[in-house]
Amino acid sequence: MKTIAEINEKIRAGKAVVVDAEEMVRIVREEGAASAAGRVDVVTTGTFGPMCSSGAFLNIGHTKPKIKLQKAWLNGVPAYCGLAAVDLYLGATGIPDDDPANKVFPGRFAYGGAHVIEDLLRGRRVRLRGESYGTDCYPARRLEADIGLGDLNQAVLCNPRNAYQNYNVAVNRDARRAIYTYMGILRPGLANANYCSAGQLSPLLKDPKYRTIGIGTRIFLGGAVGYVWSAGTQHNPSAPRDALGVPTAGAGTLAVTGDLKAMSVEYLRAASLAGYGVSLAVGIGIPIPILDEDLARTAGAGDDELAAPVVDYSTDYPNGAGEPLGKVTYAELKSGSITVGDKGVATAGLSSYARARRIARELKGWIESGEFLLAEKTAPIPGPESGQEFRPFSGEILGLE
Repeated sequence: MKTIAEINEKIRAGKAVVVDAEEMVRIVREEGAASAAGRVDVVTTGTFGPMCSSGAFLNIGHTKPKIKLQKAWLNGVPAYCGLAAVDLYLGATGIPDDDPANKVFPGRFAYGGAHVIEDLLRGRRVRLRGESYGTDCYPARRLEADIGLGDLNQAVLCNPRNAYQNYNVAVNRDARRAIYTYMGILRPGLANANYCSAGQLSPLLKDPKYRTIGIGTRIFLGGAVGYVWSAGTQHNPSAPRDALGVPTAGAGTLAVTGDLKAMSVEYLRAASLAGYGVSLAVGIGIPIPILDEDLARTAGAGDDELAAPVVDYSTDYPNGAGEPLGKVTYAELKSGSITVGDKGVATAGLSSYARARRIARELKGWIESGEFLLAEKTAPIPGPESGQEFRPFSGEILGLE
C-alpha cells in the first residue's frame, strides 16, 4: 500500500516511477500486477475526442457607461446571460440564430460556440454584440466590440460532462439510408461502425471504481492544468461491469474546469458533425496513483480486455429501445474491422489515439520534472456501490414530436 502523499514526496525528490498507460499494460503482462504495484508510482492516461457538454464562462469587464447584458452573441453565436452583469456562458454546441441547421439536410454546422473558443485560443478577435433593458445602475442598452482572449478578465473552461467511461460502438442497420449522428455518418446496411474512446489509454477505464479520481483531482485539461469539480452529468456508476470491475457500457463521467487562457489549440479544437451539430474536441489526461495491486491490475488492462457495446443508431438508440447487438474489444475496433452477426464491418474512431498518447506522455513529463503533483480528492464521486444511476426523463410528458 502507498499513499498519494508518499508518491508526491517521491515526485518532489525526482524518484517517482511514472509510466503511461500503454507502458503499464506491458509491465503488468511481463511482471504481474503485484510486482507492478511495487515498482510503478503513477500511470498517466489520455483521451482526445468530441465532448459536446463543454463551454466557457467569460467575464468581459465593465464598460463606460455600464451594461447589464440580457442577450449576447459572439461572432453571431448566442451566449447565456442569466448570470451577473457582464458574465457569459458560451456553450460549445451553440450555433448562430441564422444558421440553417438541418433545414437543408444534412446541415453543415460550419461555425458554433466551439469555433469561437478555438478562435480566441488562436489569438483572433471576435465580435461581441450585447443587448440590455437598462437599469439605473447599468444604463447602457447596446454594446458592440471586438475582443480577444487577453481582453477578458476571466475565461474559464467549465465542462459539465467529459471523459465518458466507455461508450457505444455505433452502427446503422437500416438498409436504405445513411444516418447523421453525434457518432458521425453511419452508412446503411452495417457498412461501418464508429467508436469514440482511447481504450487502454482512457482515464476512467484505468481507475474504473473512481478510487483515486474525485472532486479536486488535478488533471491535464486542454494543454494546461485543470481540475475535476464534480461527477459529470449522466454519471452512471451502476452500468454493467466485467470481472475487473470495468464498465462494459457507458458509465461514469467527469465535470472539469481550468483556465482557458493557459490552454492550447493542440488539445482544444472545434468540430463540425454533418447533419448533427457542433462539438468541441477536448484533451484530458488524468494521473492514476498506483496505491495497491488492484489499481495496478486495472491500470494495466489492455485493449484486448476492454469491451464496448455495439448499438444500432437507426432505430434502437433514438427510440431508447432494443438491446446491444453484441460486445467487441478495443483491440478488435482498432484492427479496422469487427463482426456484427455474420457481417464484417469496417471501424473508425472519432477520438484521436495519437493525440491521446501525446497527452499521456506530456503529462508523464510534467510529473517527472516535478512541476505537476498529484492532488488528493476532497470528496468522492459516486462509485458502483452507491447505487446511483442515470435515469431517463421521469416527468409527465405533455407533448413530444
